[in-house]
Amino acid sequence: MTSTIKVNKIEKVDGSTIELGGPGTSVNLASGATQSGFGRTGTVDWCTTAKTSPFTSESGKGYFVNTTSGGVTVTLPSSPSAGDIVSIKDYADTFDTNNVTVGRNGSKIASLCLDATLKTEGQSITLIYVDATQGWLNVQTDTTISADKFVDATGGCISTSPCGDYRIHTFNASGCFQVTNAGLASGSNKISYLVVAGGGGGAGNAGNYDGSAGAGAGGFREGKCSSDPYSASPLAATPCSALSATVATFPITIGAGGTGGPATGAGANGSNSIFSTITSTGGGGGSFPTGVSPTCGAGGSGSGAAATTNPGGTAGAGNTPPVSPPQGNPGGNYQSSGASAAGGGGGAGAAGGNAPSNTVAGDGGAGATTSISGSPVQRAGGGGGSAYPANTGGSGGAGGGGDGGRAPGTPGPAGEAGTANTGGGGGGSNANPGNPSTGGAGGSGVVILRYKFQ
Repeated sequence: MTSTIKVNKIEKVDGSTIELGGPGTSVNLASGATQSGFGRTGTVDWCTTAKTSPFTSESGKGYFVNTTSGGVTVTLPSSPSAGDIVSIKDYADTFDTNNVTVGRNGSKIASLCLDATLKTEGQSITLIYVDATQGWLNVQTDTTISADKFVDATGGCISTSPCGDYRIHTFNASGCFQVTNAGLASGSNKISYLVVAGGGGGAGNAGNYDGSAGAGAGGFREGKCSSDPYSASPLAATPCSALSATVATFPITIGAGGTGGPATGAGANGSNSIFSTITSTGGGGGSFPTGVSPTCGAGGSGSGAAATTNPGGTAGAGNTPPVSPPQGNPGGNYQSSGASAAGGGGGAGAAGGNAPSNTVAGDGGAGATTSISGSPVQRAGGGGGSAYPANTGGSGGAGGGGDGGRAPGTPGPAGEAGTANTGGGGGGSNANPGNPSTGGAGGSGVVILRYKFQ
């Protein structure tokens, strides 16, 4: 039996309590009726049928969202009032695999005009609308959400920095770097980069009594975000030379090392490495002693000068084409006295060494050291030159440069190859008459990208 009481107004006497309902009973509002003055209790009524497709939420309700088959967008109520409340819970522990996008629907989320992303396994949130300044705020304590302030991307070999807040993408081969979230300046929207081109190939030698030049290292270009704590090379522009992230797919080109010269020819230039607007130029190929003023390879770093008696070569220029800060250095000169010892190839950190005597070839220039990968690594050393006869080849520059060829048996005449993924230049070859040898190949380049992700 239902009882009905019809009144216009119920007023309490000071100090008294008006009680509606009792144990085991419920108090309901009739369909179409509205309430005011009660306020919300901070809880929601849960919809127990899991959502699997995009929907618009209602204030006062909680939703289980199942993303097993794909991501779901949950749109918040439009034109919310202070105290409106919405809860969301991961139904199948799959938010980490397939994310939930929380659409702000014109209001702010945590003071930001950005949608939020739920991407933690088992995550649950409760959002309450506060005001136009803060918008919707999460009041649940198990996890905190905010609009993504950080960069998110895929591609290459991914690792994290020792401090754990920076993600590192290493490309040892060409591929794609896909940015899915560009971040914000309030978190980080900058990408630090290292782009190293392929090193040049060292020159060959046919046993003509003159030394072959070491090749130049691949161009070395680095940009660092000023807030990133890693130790950059001196070649990184200051105070902040990192690139601003944009949501896009960026092809990554890793330059191959130049081939070593044949017994009667110069080495090939290395190939360029490319990321976004940054191009590092391949190292200059080592020059061959032709006896007719051999030309030397210009590039990221330049080739050394070949030794020849008629009249001798000129070291190749580095930082070609020019960029600021410089991406490399020139090669070293041949030994003019006797003209049988060649110069070393230039490196990212230093010019190639001049041949110090007629019997000792020039060393390759040293590379540059950066900790962008999480630990200090030196790259882009120049290749060592060679000297004839039975003399001392130049050492490859620290950072992957190949040694210049030595006389047979100590250990052999061929130039040493530059180390892969360092951009090191190949060493020039040495040879006795009738015992031709090839120059060392250049080392391939590398691209390393780094950004704050949490």
